[in-house]
Amino acid sequence: MESELELVSTHLCCLLFLLLIISISPGYLEASSSSSSSPKLLFVFGDSYADTGNLRKSLGNSWKDPYGTTFPGKPAGRFSDGRVLSDYLAKFLGLSSPFPYTWMKLAGDGKKLRAGMNFAYGGSGVFDTYAKLPNMTTQIDFFDNLIATSFYTKHDVYSSLVLVCLSGNDYGAFIAKGGAVEDIEKFIPLVIDQLVANLKRISRLGASKVVVTTLQPMGCLPRTTRRSSYQKCNTTENMATSYHNLLLQQAVAGLNNISKSPSFFVMDLYRSFTAVLDPNQDSPGDSKFQSLLKPCCIGVNDEHSCGSVDDNGKKLYTVCSDPRSAFFWDEVHPTEAGWRAVYTMLRSSLGEFVKSS
Repeated sequence: MESELELVSTHLCCLLFLLLIISISPGYLEASSSSSSSPKLLFVFGDSYADTGNLRKSLGNSWKDPYGTTFPGKPAGRFSDGRVLSDYLAKFLGLSSPFPYTWMKLAGDGKKLRAGMNFAYGGSGVFDTYAKLPNMTTQIDFFDNLIATSFYTKHDVYSSLVLVCLSGNDYGAFIAKGGAVEDIEKFIPLVIDQLVANLKRISRLGASKVVVTTLQPMGCLPRTTRRSSYQKCNTTENMATSYHNLLLQQAVAGLNNISKSPSFFVMDLYRSFTAVLDPNQDSPGDSKFQSLLKPCCIGVNDEHSCGSVDDNGKKLYTVCSDPRSAFFWDEVHPTEAGWRAVYTMLRSSLGEFVKSS
């Protein structure tokens, strides 16, 4: 009888000791919970803020020098000197950057496609914009077809994170096609309605976690601030941007109220851009931007842009000595260092969303 009691006592001691170890090691539980629920794939829709090579070489400067000089060391379809938003999001998830849809036939045995896929096209929007580019509805069609043919399973989609990135091409195209500036306010709700329709469709396809970006402060883009010699942002453009973002926040809140759990997360590019561009605040992380509004790569005059050359191949642009010193790479897009600073500010709230059930 004593031996049985001793055996039970020994087992109880071992159990209590194990519980004690776990109770004083909360990181153990957090790590295991986070790793099991962390998204296993990343799917990307949108425009040049997320495109990693989908836009045809004939259409984009992203395939010309000096794009890609920081990463991967040559032009590769990214609208920056290096990594863009979708690259940093993939890194956050511990995944390789999703392969561009346009080049999926070059993915060999398909292993490169197991991290997800990037459907974003530079210059596109929720509606048709400039050239014959796949708008966001068409991008989702590509995704839908891959699901229908079982290239990706419902489980793949459910266990993924989806990034939906919209940075304002619809508004630029609206003006370029003859729309009046004063009518932008009426056009904004139409853009939001279509964007929300896209979010709902992605959710119906099985996605459980969808990240959608706000507009960055449009009035702070170099194409606008050059009018003030890159000294100040345009308040009117930023007010219109804020209206777009307000409607988006309200719409996403409504979607989350309908769902049983927060399936949608608004990635606030406006707030993060504004904070990084504030000269009175220290840049996040190790970023030290000497140039906030003036881009690193700039055309020699208003008729040319980063990557422009003449008929003889002569460069019609200049590049700063160190892209890490500038937040913006060209007239619209951040440098790799700029994106890293933005990502650093978003990382905490993004982590909370990813861990949510």
